[in-house]
Amino acid sequence: MQNKGLVRVFAILFGLVCIYQLSYTYMAYTKEAEAEIYAQQKYPESVKDYSKLRETAERNYLDSIGKEEIFAGITYNDAKDKELNKGLDLKGGINVILQISVKDILSGLANNSKDPSFNQALLATDEVQKNSQNNYIDDFFTEFEKIPDAKLASPDIFANKNLSDDITYDMTNEQVKPVLKRKIDESVVSAFEVLRKRIDKFGVTQPNIQRLGESGRILVELPGAKDIERVKSLVTSTAQLEFWDVYKMEEVFNHLIAANNLIKEELEGVDEIKEKVAETSENVVDSTQVDTAKVDSTTTDADAAIENLLEDAEDSTDIEAQVNPLFDLIVGQGRQGGPVVATVEKKNADQFMAYLNDPKVKALLPVEQRFMKFAWGKPEKDSEFLDLYAIKGNRDNEPELSGGVITDARQEYSQLGKVTVTMQMDGKGAKKWEEMTGRAFNQSSQIAVVLDDIVYSAPGVTTGAISGGRSEITGDFSIEEGQDLANVLRAGKLPASADIIQSEVVGPSLGQEAIDSGIMSFAIALVLILIWMVFYYGKAGLFADVALVVNILFIFGVLAGLKAVLTLPGIAGIVLTIGMSVDANVLIFERIREELVKGKSQVDAIKDGFSNALSSILDANITTGLTGLILLVIGTGPIKGFATTLLIGILTSLFTAIFVTRLFIDGYGKNGKELAFSTGATKNLFKNVNINFLKKRKVAYIISGIIIVAGIGSLFTNGLDQGVDFVGGRTYTVRFAKDVVPTVVEKDLVAAFESAQAKTYGTNNQLKITTKYKVDETGEEVDAEISNKLFTALKPYLTDGLTYDQFANGGDDKQVGIMHSMKVGPTIADDIKQAAFWSVLASLIVVFLYILLRFRRWQFSLGAVAAVFHDVLIVLGIFSLTYKFMPFNMEIDQAFIAAILTVIGYSLNDTVVVFDRIREFFNEHTGRPLDKNVNGALNSTLSRTLNTSLTTLLVLIAIFIFAVPLRGFMFSLIIGVIIGTYSSLFIATPVMYDTVRKVGLKTKEKVTEEKKK
Repeated sequence: MQNKGLVRVFAILFGLVCIYQLSYTYMAYTKEAEAEIYAQQKYPESVKDYSKLRETAERNYLDSIGKEEIFAGITYNDAKDKELNKGLDLKGGINVILQISVKDILSGLANNSKDPSFNQALLATDEVQKNSQNNYIDDFFTEFEKIPDAKLASPDIFANKNLSDDITYDMTNEQVKPVLKRKIDESVVSAFEVLRKRIDKFGVTQPNIQRLGESGRILVELPGAKDIERVKSLVTSTAQLEFWDVYKMEEVFNHLIAANNLIKEELEGVDEIKEKVAETSENVVDSTQVDTAKVDSTTTDADAAIENLLEDAEDSTDIEAQVNPLFDLIVGQGRQGGPVVATVEKKNADQFMAYLNDPKVKALLPVEQRFMKFAWGKPEKDSEFLDLYAIKGNRDNEPELSGGVITDARQEYSQLGKVTVTMQMDGKGAKKWEEMTGRAFNQSSQIAVVLDDIVYSAPGVTTGAISGGRSEITGDFSIEEGQDLANVLRAGKLPASADIIQSEVVGPSLGQEAIDSGIMSFAIALVLILIWMVFYYGKAGLFADVALVVNILFIFGVLAGLKAVLTLPGIAGIVLTIGMSVDANVLIFERIREELVKGKSQVDAIKDGFSNALSSILDANITTGLTGLILLVIGTGPIKGFATTLLIGILTSLFTAIFVTRLFIDGYGKNGKELAFSTGATKNLFKNVNINFLKKRKVAYIISGIIIVAGIGSLFTNGLDQGVDFVGGRTYTVRFAKDVVPTVVEKDLVAAFESAQAKTYGTNNQLKITTKYKVDETGEEVDAEISNKLFTALKPYLTDGLTYDQFANGGDDKQVGIMHSMKVGPTIADDIKQAAFWSVLASLIVVFLYILLRFRRWQFSLGAVAAVFHDVLIVLGIFSLTYKFMPFNMEIDQAFIAAILTVIGYSLNDTVVVFDRIREFFNEHTGRPLDKNVNGALNSTLSRTLNTSLTTLLVLIAIFIFAVPLRGFMFSLIIGVIIGTYSSLFIATPVMYDTVRKVGLKTKEKVTEEKKK
């Protein structure tokens, strides 16, 4: 191998980079472990709501140390930002897909028009959308144009006053369409921005929010989120845009002084309270008439009283050392005449606001300011500070002007080229706006633009009262800030609802169990592979093991560097990659053994072995990589995680097998040391195998035909156990304190929901419950109703005294109740099913074309695709035949489609290696009959085929045993590996052979064929 030094340097540097990337994960983990211990010590289980209190305490602890140096200038915040992200299934949390109602947007743009043509088109579009893959707006245009003489630019529809700047009555439908599409896109962008800001405010680490194409759908992933009801409310409530008058800094300052003095007096009484609590506790302890439980209760209640009084002040400030509790938190004051009252660090914001909202502090406000309310300003990018505003509230807490009056808002440029934001209001809003701006001008005050209780801007008025409803907001805006404010202003007009059409909730304890099972399966699979390689290849296998460990380091390092999300299927992808990466070393070692048998020196055998194996290695990995790419493009959520790790694993495996293993082997043999590529037990294994595979092909055709016919028959009669991914519905994973019988529980569920299924999921005390009850209805009320009905139906089987809140929500250590829930609406379920179909079809087409390009003979492509069809049909058939009695979940969902595509990739991997050897035999033995060449090629690759299949199966079986949630997924892969190995020998090659016999094989060399009778 040339450039060994360069390869060695690159491998070492790359390894160090990976270690460096993973060090962030280690540092973040250690600090979070400290925070967890701190929270557990502070709030023992005897404290009421200890789980939520611990969560808050952990967050406060991490906030307080966020900027402290851990090592070499790296802070916890730095480490957290660069750590290896964990997905919902490993960390717990919530994943939702929201559908912004394009229908509502259209109705809003048309001023809720009563025009018959418009409403007829909307109703028709609703029906079409149930089975359509098009965007709502495109189907609306199609249905609208079916109505004779219907005009989008009608004064009764879109040529209205609000859209007068964009649509006039003389425009054609084709001219109106792009305007409507732009307006809808602006509304969806506004909704997206509102959600993004709400989520940033929510405080979840590593959130993911993204638009899904142009369908009006928004994906929101919040790993680690535990307050599920709050999250649902957060993402579905409509935007609250308001305009308020604000107080000047000097008008509020005296109140802050009074508040500070009162809080100081309150806190000075803490020691006295503690002394009284101690005396009470001593009296209770001395009394022999009171039991221990009551002592704990008394102490706990007293401690809770103190905690409520302090409002967690000691988390960030030493109470005894505090001189001015309120002013000590202020890092800067606003200027005189300005709207900013004070500036506070983010980590102290909650405590500061708690002080101001204390009823005793509010009572200090003068009569004319009694309705004052405080709000934080929008945080600057990468800033740790927040500005405080004092808003002039009223008795009803309703703004003079709300965002519903805004008809349009845009980021533009002034004549001097500065970024500005213009907004237009309707007639009602224009009148009120004129009053507010006139008052602000006369008083030299400001008007706050408030979205979801956050002040985004507080501009003053410099030109007098603004009439006509059209205003320009100027300031020191960047383009991004200007667009941001325009989106906020448009969001106030947003008439669209945001419905959850798909959701998945994973409890934190279930996530921890997934991590434990994933690590266990990973460790066992790795040990099995390491032992097998040493057993089969001796010291050479040990070098392959070192390369394998380096490969694992590379995979995790790259995942951390790319900020990819690690999921449980992702761990499965890594473990599967480990099994498949052995294939490259097996191919190389087998070719080296062949060269040694030919009598070549060790140096030449190693050189030729690596060279000859390279073609097969590349072909096999490229075909698997193509299916991985399709998964990455078409898949969602965990499937993308699986595809990401698979693709990274393929690339790192190629490098480590081809280069790292070679470095060790060459280094060992450079002084003439002999390196055996086998052991005593495996030296002559498969050495003199001479199986006539082609002679057995007709028997194989018959066996495969019987299995396929039985499977297809079952598919038509039994069908498949389609998961909610494909048919819609709600599914819950519920854990009980004792074992339950699913058929018995199912009867009570059917009585409650009319249609329901219950199956054992993992252990006998855990059920997977699925229902289509009210699947077409969305909203928090419906979700709550179904959860309550589920709780009522399952109450006889649950622990006595378990409350609904404990059943549905619980805490970090939850062991009974809903551990996981998922909802998929029927519309998105249809989309998922369509995407699954196209992903499988696309993979087949891509693979056919690649093999055709690579081998230049369509007979090879036909054989490979025939084998793939064969494998897919058998896996589907086995699932259809067995899902009713298998003791684990065998639902057909998105994960199953990932498994099918992986089976396709693996089958092709095996088939391509065989075909590569057949092509080699064609060119080396031009005078040999075709059947002898094919049989010879199959026999020569048999050792590699069985070796790779065995190591991969060992890995899959390890995951199957220990990763309970992945058993159905792993079962499909196990069947796929077995069938894929079989089909490469008895389906792909025979089909290619029979096709060649009928039409001939076009090669440069003339290939003779033994005549068959």
